This record gives sequence, structure tokens and C-alpha cells, in this order.
Amino acid sequence: MLNSDLLPSLLFKINENQLALEAAIMELSNWVEARGATDIADNIRGALDTIDKNEEFIKLTLAVLMAPE
Repeated sequence: MLNSDLLPSLLFKINENQLALEAAIMELSNWVEARGATDIADNIRGALDTIDKNEEFIKLTLAVLMAPE
């Protein structure tokens, strides 16, 4: 397998890790909010919005990269 063939798979795995981290951080923000630190939870969710905003572009780009030629 050529190194260039590995790039789409690598990017896919990085994206999976990013989404898993997003889910874990969201759980932590819920935990923080439940303990009364709503301002911190809001800040966390604001930062996570970037992941949400970029997710569709990342998925579409990965689909193009992984499509057979």
C-alpha cells in the first residue's frame, strides 16, 4: 500500500477520535453544569460548536478522499 493510500484512512481515524473526544467533553460539561458551574459549561459548549460546524465539511471531504477512483 502506498503512503498516499493511507492518508484517507488516517484522516478518518483522526475524525473518529475527534468525535469521541467531543462526546466525552460534552459529558463533562453536563457534569460541570449539574454542579452549578453553568458559565463554565456554556464556555465548553461554545468551544464544541466549532467541531459541530466543521463536521459536515470533514465528512464530505473524507468521502471524496475515500471514494474509489
